[in-house]
Amino acid sequence: MTAIPEYSRAAVLRKFKEPLKIENVPIPKNVETSAALVKIEACSICGTDVHLWQGSLSLTVNLPVIIGHEMVGSILKLGYGADRDSVGNPLRVGDRVIYTHTACGSCFFCTTARKPTLCMNRRAYMYENMEQEPYLLGGFSEYGYILPQAGRLKVPDNVSNELASLSSCALRSVMNAMSQLGEIDPTETVVIQGAGPLGLLATANAKVRGARKVIVIGAPQARLDLAREFGADLCISVENTTAEERLELVKSHTSGRGADIVLEFTGVPAAFVEGLHLARRGARYLIVGQLGEGKTEFQPSLIVKKNITVIGSFSGDARSYSLALDFISRHVVDFPFEKMITGRYKLDEVNVALERMKNMQEIKPVILV
Repeated sequence: MTAIPEYSRAAVLRKFKEPLKIENVPIPKNVETSAALVKIEACSICGTDVHLWQGSLSLTVNLPVIIGHEMVGSILKLGYGADRDSVGNPLRVGDRVIYTHTACGSCFFCTTARKPTLCMNRRAYMYENMEQEPYLLGGFSEYGYILPQAGRLKVPDNVSNELASLSSCALRSVMNAMSQLGEIDPTETVVIQGAGPLGLLATANAKVRGARKVIVIGAPQARLDLAREFGADLCISVENTTAEERLELVKSHTSGRGADIVLEFTGVPAAFVEGLHLARRGARYLIVGQLGEGKTEFQPSLIVKKNITVIGSFSGDARSYSLALDFISRHVVDFPFEKMITGRYKLDEVNVALERMKNMQEIKPVILV
């Protein structure tokens, strides 16, 4: 067995908007019951990482933190009772896993509401102070710690580290959202707002689920071109159209009614209002991308008069991670997932990667540790 060092090199954020610094962070000497220590293989960068770095998230962040939450790691140590993953697969040293934020399993939201992502005692990677044990609760690090109450899923052999990392946030968020949305009827047209990682993965999902037509609205053009490869029937650029023109285009492809289903993955507050207009009467509108502190004005009566069902979807539980890995594994040859990985960076290049993600020069960069 490879000797485990005393410290892990990790990218630490001590002040919002400042560059991350590579620091030596202690590696826990003891692994708790049901916990695990992993050697991080890869951690892709999410838009949420950028928002956290910039201090614009509407979530509590206990600085200093190790940023990164889309990690895949190979197991170095298993605590007592941690020899199986969240769906019963046996685990041993050397296996690759992705792992979830925690849920206590005993609060109202875990039990009665059955919404573990809303757990009252939830602990989330990259939001917790890295100066407190077990220290390694972020992905931009050589080593990582799987908390006892965190779910963990073994990575299928045909799924690369990069795609496993992609599955652990972007795709699990899409899978959780789709589970809440319910079935897509083969007569239904789906409009997807946003051509970033979630929008692209949602496009593939909507196609597999049997949507009659998938329309993607977003930018830049390179992402829209990729959206076509993920199954989009029509792509509309927000860079050279107005909201009114986009509405007319959607209506022209839906017999004048508007979309049966609208999925929001932009993170832009104004997109919410536009989505309400794009939705037909009686439509379903699923909101996933709004985690920032931005605000927008809208007319609530629009929801009532059009009888729109508005659904919010936050994060994803172990089931969503499992569904994400299964989706990638089953469709790895059907969609160009690898094209989403637009840059590969070393840990020391993390600030370059974050800056490029912030400037929309990347779709999904990944830190390879």
